[in-house]
Amino acid sequence: MENNANMFWTGLSPDEAREALVNKDKSMRDKRMSLKDAVSKFINDGDNVGIGGFVDVRQPIATCHEMIRQGFKDLTLSFQSAGMAPEYLGAAMILNPEKCNIKRIELAYWAHEGFGLAPGWRYLAERGLIDIEDWSNYNMSARFKAGSMGLPFIPTRSPLGGDIKDTSRTKIIDCPFTGRKIGVIPASNPNVSVLHVQAADKFGNCIIRGTDCTCAEIAMASAHTIVTCEQLVSHELLCSNPKDVMIPFAAVDAVVEVPYGAYPGACRRHYWFDGDHIRNFLGLIAPIVKGGPTDALKAYFDEYIYGVENFEGFLQKVGVKDLLAVKALEMQNCERLA
Repeated sequence: MENNANMFWTGLSPDEAREALVNKDKSMRDKRMSLKDAVSKFINDGDNVGIGGFVDVRQPIATCHEMIRQGFKDLTLSFQSAGMAPEYLGAAMILNPEKCNIKRIELAYWAHEGFGLAPGWRYLAERGLIDIEDWSNYNMSARFKAGSMGLPFIPTRSPLGGDIKDTSRTKIIDCPFTGRKIGVIPASNPNVSVLHVQAADKFGNCIIRGTDCTCAEIAMASAHTIVTCEQLVSHELLCSNPKDVMIPFAAVDAVVEVPYGAYPGACRRHYWFDGDHIRNFLGLIAPIVKGGPTDALKAYFDEYIYGVENFEGFLQKVGVKDLLAVKALEMQNCERLA
């Protein structure tokens, strides 16, 4: 953290973020690489990691699995609302804090909506194992927006309507134009962001279908961005309708094609949630919160994460039947929404 005029920054300070952007290679080059290589190259101990998606929609699960296999220390996680991505990372910390360690989270919400609360967060928070900075979805979006615009802060009235101003780095100032009180909140500039999208080309141009979840702002606010995608398509096809491009290539550093890369969460137009898998996983953590044994959770990690080489191995363990079932559910929902 960098101290500056009574303000501390997690991830990059605004000046560091601008310097990183100026020095970044913005050429249109082939950025395809393995997920193992991308995580090894761009995620370092002590980093602020921005997480894309929303609750359990388009969560970068494949990337989180790889992070767990490689290990991480003293991370700050920054996100709006997230579910299974931080849940996997938090559960890895519960099992082995020497190998996988989260220092801090900056967030609006960590839970699973219809699938329940987050036992991983509850375990870590109740024991005082992580620092927590409480924001809201709007405020986290605004923070990423400021970071993507190269601004050190952004003005917003939102913190004035509740106690967010008392639980965060919000500053209250007199508006120089109206004289009224207004909140200013610090930019978020992660060292690296991890995102999952529907389609990308080899240069890093990305298409997102459905809720965009501030993913473009997260990518452009970060020094580096790792993108996993359901489909890797040609540049000509992806850019045939330029308005579809949500994230531009210059913001992306690594592109990895990982079908089902958000499973057991959902990915619009590809597959629905696997509610059984999510509930079963949360059920492995819940007893630990109350002092129960970690054996069942450890067995899950040994089989599904540590026991495989990559995310494809995890999917093979899950089985084709379950994957086809969540794809069929998504097709039913698409038809109803059409």
